[in-house]
Amino acid sequence: MPTLSMFYGIIIQMFWDDHAPPHFHALYAEHEALIDIRTLDVIGGQLPRRAMVLVLEWAQDHRAELLKDWELCARKQPPNKIDPLP
Repeated sequence: MPTLSMFYGIIIQMFWDDHAPPHFHALYAEHEALIDIRTLDVIGGQLPRRAMVLVLEWAQDHRAELLKDWELCARKQPPNKIDPLP
């Protein structure tokens, strides 16, 4: 599973050829959440509150890049890295 970004102990990843809707995986310690790229809704799992706030802030700023990476992964091509939160 390609890693797109890492910040504050949070890892953002996407699977190649994953199921719809377009989403990414956010991992923090033993927690994992699946986030819908279009709506930023949590569609599976959970993160601690502070980690979730950071992930959603980051995703809001990089939604277009996430959608492009989703398309690349759907075609089994390597996604582009995305800048972390400062």
